[in-house]
Amino acid sequence: MAIQAIPILTREVARQAFPKGNPYTSLRDELGTFYLDDDFAELYATEGQPALHPGRLALICVMQYMSDLPDRGTVEAVAARIDWKYALGLELTDSSFDSSVLSLFRSRLLNGGKEKLLLDRLLERCQELKLIKAKGKARTDSTHILATIRNLNRLECVGETRLSCFKCFSCSGTRLVIESRRTRLV
Repeated sequence: MAIQAIPILTREVARQAFPKGNPYTSLRDELGTFYLDDDFAELYATEGQPALHPGRLALICVMQYMSDLPDRGTVEAVAARIDWKYALGLELTDSSFDSSVLSLFRSRLLNGGKEKLLLDRLLERCQELKLIKAKGKARTDSTHILATIRNLNRLECVGETRLSCFKCFSCSGTRLVIESRRTRLV
């Protein structure tokens, strides 16, 4: 199943709000729907409560990257922005979801080995529409590079936080720092 057609009211309001379009309405108008729920079916159990449409969550992840938003900001954009509702094929009255859903979806992508699928489907659709040409090998490993950089950045932040705590303890004259350093040297 693909993302549904754009509801009539959402289409009319979006056209009035963005007569010249914007990146998100253009994304939907020019590329159409290219993430199918079936592409991600093996990441979800067949029993239990149905999940949100994985094809829609995939597009939300792409839009989140385009906007450089955190998960909560992304969920707010899905709930409040007309252009996002237009791109996602949502009714104007549709509510959003909990921000943890995005993190869980990305975890499922990584654990299921489907992380490259987001970029691959987008590249395939752009090639079909002749927006990009296939000259040689397409670079599809950029998501891995970004993930590695993000992990290194987080590790560096943890190290800096630890160093800052040590400095605070040492300034206050606490013996905890001295004892901690002695145990590491032994």
